[in-house]
Formats: sequence, structure tokens, C-alpha cells
Amino acid sequence: MTTTTEPTYGYADLPRLMGLMTGDEKHGPAATSTLDALWVLYDRVLHVTPERADDPARDRFLLSKGHGPMAYYAVLAAKGFLPVEWLEGFGAYDSPLGHHPDRVLVPGAEIGSGSLGHGLPIAVGTALGLKAQGLTEPRVWVLVGDAEMDEGSNHEAVAYAGPAALEQLHALVIDNASASYARPGGIAARFEAAGWSTETVDGRDHDALYAAFTAPHPGRPRVVVARVEPKEFSGEPKSK
Repeated sequence: MTTTTEPTYGYADLPRLMGLMTGDEKHGPAATSTLDALWVLYDRVLHVTPERADDPARDRFLLSKGHGPMAYYAVLAAKGFLPVEWLEGFGAYDSPLGHHPDRVLVPGAEIGSGSLGHGLPIAVGTALGLKAQGLTEPRVWVLVGDAEMDEGSNHEAVAYAGPAALEQLHALVIDNASASYARPGGIAARFEAAGWSTETVDGRDHDALYAAFTAPHPGRPRVVVARVEPKEFSGEPKSK
């Protein structure tokens, strides 16, 4: 996997980096809803760097919410995984930065994503694979959209991971009120019923996100539901 020696940037630089990406089909709200949670993960939680992008002992981050990946690309660029100059070509025919991330083209991307409902099951398989190899330290994180939880494959993954006690598995659900179906007790209740450790926090509060991301959960997978402003406030039609 290609890495770069690009200088790193801070959180305050992210709006400018995202602003370099122009064109149609940006899915702006889908991207900005994930920005703070992504930054806290890459800046303070994940044990992965451009130099360790192929290290078997690295943490794995899987972006299941693969549409609107501008925030993801901006964070990867800020952390030196890819050149900032790539951002200006976002979505172009010859750009590696497509409207959905491609793991073959994007340094640091663990999976190709965009087809909703795949990321959480892949994360379950990744956690099982690490366990089978005796790699018990790396953590697996997967970012899922709240509307994506409508997909049945995600419910099967949730139902399996809890009883399997996949402690290395962490799910981050971005809740921007896009889901078509209400869930009694909220999103976290579905995970809790399957034996997961759960917490719901303000998705813009970096300290709250960090505390939730790093809370101990022995013997159980962990889910953090990050609530952000409802998507309809953007004026765009609701979608996953």
C-alpha cells in the first residue's frame, strides 16, 4: 500500500481540505455528519499511521457509509495517508478518489464501500479473522449510517457479534435522523439487546466521543451512536 510523507494538518484545516473537493454528487451532509467522529478516531484513538498501513498489528477502520466520502478523504490527507493535491481531482475520471472509496486506489482504505449493509458484516469477519490468527491487540472499527441500519445484513451481524463476544469489534453509528424506520428505545437498544456494550453521545463533542471510543467493554463488542444535526436541515432529500 502506497504511503506519503505529506505534512500533517489539524482539525481546523479540515473545512479547507474538504473545500478542495468540488463537483456533483458530493453528498455533503453525508460527509460532514461524519467529520468530527472520524477526526477523533484518527487523531486520538486508532493505532494506524501511513507507515503502519500494512502492519498486521494495526487497527482497522472500515468506512461502511461509503457515499459522501469527502470527510474521510480530508482526514486521510490531513494524516498523511494521501497527498492533499489529490483532493482537487475528487470524482474526476482519472482520480483515485471516487464518489465511493476504492481500497485498491485509496491509501489507508481497508475496504471498497458504498453498497450499504456490507461494512458491519465485513467488520465481524475481520474481527474473527484476527482472532483466528492470534492477533488479539488490533481493534476493528466500522462507521455505519443510521439509515444503513435498515439493511437486514447489519441486523444479522449485530445478532452474531454479541453472543460471539467479539471484544475487538467496535461500531460507530452516525445518527443524522435519516432512517426510514423508528426503533423502540433508539439505535443503541438494538445492539444492547444482542449483548453489545453501548453508548449514545453528541457527535460533535470531541471529548465525549473520545471517552465513548475508549471506554472498556470486556468480553463484548462496542457500539457508539453519535448523534448529529438531522439531515433534512441541509435542504437535501433524505437518503442513506
